[in-house]
Amino acid sequence: MSPFLLTRTLPEDATTAALRADVLHGLTRTPKTLPPKWFYDTRGSELFEEITRLPEYYPTRAEREILAERAPEIAAATGARTLVELGSGSSEKTRFLLDALPSLHSYVPVDVSESALNGAAEALLADHPDLNVHALIADFTHGPTLPVTPGPRLVAFLGGTIGNLLPDERALFLRSVRAMLDPGDFLLLGTDLVKDEAVLVRAYDDAAGVTAEFNKNVLAVLARELGADVDPGDFDHVARWDRDNEWIEMRLRARSALTVKIPELDLVVPFEQGEELRTEVSAKFRQDGVRTELAAAGMDLTHWWTDGEGRFALSLATAS
Repeated sequence: MSPFLLTRTLPEDATTAALRADVLHGLTRTPKTLPPKWFYDTRGSELFEEITRLPEYYPTRAEREILAERAPEIAAATGARTLVELGSGSSEKTRFLLDALPSLHSYVPVDVSESALNGAAEALLADHPDLNVHALIADFTHGPTLPVTPGPRLVAFLGGTIGNLLPDERALFLRSVRAMLDPGDFLLLGTDLVKDEAVLVRAYDDAAGVTAEFNKNVLAVLARELGADVDPGDFDHVARWDRDNEWIEMRLRARSALTVKIPELDLVVPFEQGEELRTEVSAKFRQDGVRTELAAAGMDLTHWWTDGEGRFALSLATAS
């Protein structure tokens, strides 16, 4: 079996330090906000996997459909010998690309979770014993330094996760991706598309209440990691379509006036009745907008694929 290498570029305490900084910044401002990455502890990851199987939540199925159908075209267009996946998680959808790339030498998954990287690598190497896997424990939003591997490289950022970044954050992220690309390298980007408002809202406010539990899980993270005396039952899940910005917002709305004490930060956070804490932005895209944002970062859109219903897109770009 080819070697599996694991490189840590994040300090051991980086996650705790980042959580403390985000909570201190986000809960002392108006309006209150928290980044969506704090949903994903073990329970949050389990809930998200459940969400992807809900009838209302189409993005995962739509992207998988594109990958299953178009992976051979992606392979032919790129000739990639190294596949880099940012925010790799379980690497489940990556298998379509791995199976389609006949000359693939190396796979470089990048994630903050060591356990996810180890689990994914074990499963992938069982099916691809000749693959070289060099995993990076890193924050993909901070432009990680990639290991030396054969080119051309295909950098994949799937799942529509780019929509969780605000416009300025997206611009910075895309520039950091451009800095990773050598001539002949490619970016494969997954984006959820603008569509009927009712379809979008249902995807983030399912009838079974799984997304509501997922949203409230961030409160459980605050309680466990920072000692917050917060009761998820004191908040309602809210999903709202912002027509001007063309994004979905998930929020937690206080059912009554209350105070949340966070002893680890020596912080007291008051909420008025009906006050909302924004926990996620999920931007939706149009082809012209994706092309413009890529161009601003120094990349050219070369291919655009959608699922059969035009709900989700994969775009392929190269350095300009």
